[in-house]
Amino acid sequence: MALARFKSSGLDVRLTVAASLSPERRRALIAEHAREGLRESQEINRAALGHVPGHDTFVDGRAEAPLTSVNPDRGVIVFRFHLLRQVIKWVDEMLIVHSPVLTERYARSHIWFADDGEMDPLNPPPAERYIVLNGQPYARKVERGQSRQAPDGVYESVAVMAKKRFGQVSYIGFGFRSLPSGAIGEWAQTASAERLAARFRKGDPSKREDWLTRQPAIIIEEGTW
Repeated sequence: MALARFKSSGLDVRLTVAASLSPERRRALIAEHAREGLRESQEINRAALGHVPGHDTFVDGRAEAPLTSVNPDRGVIVFRFHLLRQVIKWVDEMLIVHSPVLTERYARSHIWFADDGEMDPLNPPPAERYIVLNGQPYARKVERGQSRQAPDGVYESVAVMAKKRFGQVSYIGFGFRSLPSGAIGEWAQTASAERLAARFRKGDPSKREDWLTRQPAIIIEEGTW
């Protein structure tokens, strides 16, 4: 038996083909099965996004090669959809909509990262992981519901909504990440912040900055968990 596989929308599908068949027949069967999987993934994406996004095709690592050129014994076909740009845009819009607007500083302080580099959410570069967090020192208080304009917090609520809407096509999670720069980084160097860290974070002083600058964050990745 020959083993082939194809990936689509985060799924890894394996297909076993009888080795007694000719290489041409095995390639044709693998390609047919891959097309069926592509159509299924396109319908999943249509249901989640309201339309079918574009995709790239890789056959044994070769971009846009014919599906029937796949290795008949251990071939790999990958369909990579252009999904995350739309997820990022929606999350960014929802963070602004749900932000407290007393001074608008919070709404203007959502910072996006592609892997380790800061990015424009309207033009995200290729990356394995995208993270958004807020640079204001009081973001954790907002997340705890201490703002009358956002009694349910912001980041976790938006993450839940995003996961409900896009969970079939991408991984979306809520957590905390350190941002030792900007307004939160400046605050972490103040005497009041140092006293707060000394009071609640005993032990190694070098770890206090990380604790002081940990902000609510939304994490977005390709695939589903």
